[in-house]
Formats: sequence, structure tokens, C-alpha cells
Amino acid sequence: MWHTLAIGEVVRKLNTDLNTGLSELQVNKIKENVGLNKLNEGKKESIFMKFAKQFNDFMILILIGAAIVSAIMSYINGDGDYLDSVIILVIVILNALMGVIQESKAEKSLEALKKLASPTAKVKRNGEIKKINSEDVVPGDYIIIENGSYIPADARLIKSYNLKVEESALTGETVPVLKNEKAILKEKSPTGDIINMVWASTIVVSGHGEAVVTSTGMNTKVGKIAKLIVSDNSPETPLQRKLR
Repeated sequence: MWHTLAIGEVVRKLNTDLNTGLSELQVNKIKENVGLNKLNEGKKESIFMKFAKQFNDFMILILIGAAIVSAIMSYINGDGDYLDSVIILVIVILNALMGVIQESKAEKSLEALKKLASPTAKVKRNGEIKKINSEDVVPGDYIIIENGSYIPADARLIKSYNLKVEESALTGETVPVLKNEKAILKEKSPTGDIINMVWASTIVVSGHGEAVVTSTGMNTKVGKIAKLIVSDNSPETPLQRKLR
């Protein structure tokens, strides 16, 4: 919604000051409510646990049961034909392996997103420009954006000077976006078209600017992607989708 508001409205809603920035007292109160500006990791599991989790599915258990029943019937009939049982078990094991691979790829994707995080940020607080750890950035902070730096959080632009930002991490577009703080956009504008804002984990390729932070940590655009990755609901394998 921040891209639909004029600069004055954004400043008022975030209760900040363009001349002095936030005070340390304000920062501490906000940090208590929103936490640190970082991407949260889901609990890491061993390969064995990931593999075992793949069998925690009703349809997979039915297949295993079918394989066992088929083997028992073949044994009782004395025909020695265990081919059906073997095929079912092989499919189930391959399905489990595919699930483990998918989860491992998701973890690597999250690690890649975390590497894009800015280690430091330049902010205005109590009327002074200072460099701080990016984890300490909070909504309402007045940040200084410079050429070659990563954006520490989602922010509404206040000033921009030939500011171009490479946003391929979010949009897939490799062409840098020229920003314009004066633009007022529609609510449902695509991320790549929102030229009056900058996004966490994107990089400035030219120019510089100043902005007010609107979202941090898991509430940023990249944080929402990370939230999907660390979700407890692992993606379904092709076999599970076909079975359903």
C-alpha cells in the first residue's frame, strides 16, 4: 500500500521525521514489536529425518500396505511373483528421494536469499547519519542509499538522484529499474513497476537516494518468499499430486 501514498502520508503513518530520523527510544520500542530485520530459518533436519517425513502421507502408506499385501499373497499362492511389490516399493522410495531433493533445494534457496542481505545500513537517527548493522533497521528509519550497496529493507523513496536498482532477485528482470519518488501508483501494481519504492536484497547499480523503511525482516517482499520456503508444508512430489 505504501506505493499508493504521497511522501507526507507515509511519513505521518510511520511517525518518523525527515530532518532527524527516529530517536533511539522510538527504535527500541519498534524493535520490541517487530523484532530484528533478518530472515528467519526453519529448523534444520538431518537427511534421515527428511527421508522419514516423506512416508508421513496417507496415500504413501496405502501404497506400502498394497506392496506388503501383494507380497503376502504371492507367498501364500507359492507362485514367487513379487514383481508388483518390488515395483511399488521402488516407486515409493524414489518418491521419498525426490521429496528430500526438493527440501534440500528449498534450503539452498533460503541460504541464497540470506546472502543477498545487506550487512550494514546507513541511517539518520537523532539528526545524525550513522552506519549500523542492517539487523537493527526498523520501520520508520530514514536510510541513505548509495551506489553499489544492497537495500537493507523495503522502503518508500523520499529523494532519488538517477537511482537505478537491479531487482532480478525478486522480479527476474535483469534490466535495472529507474526509480522516481514522485510517482503515485495503483494498489495492485506489479512489483517490477513500483518505481517509488526499493526492496530488501536488491542492489543499487547507479545513483543514490534517501528513503523511509516501511517493512523489515519477514514482512519484506523477500521475507515473504523466505516464509514460503521455510513453511512446514513441504512441496508435493509428482507422485503425490498424481495420486490425489
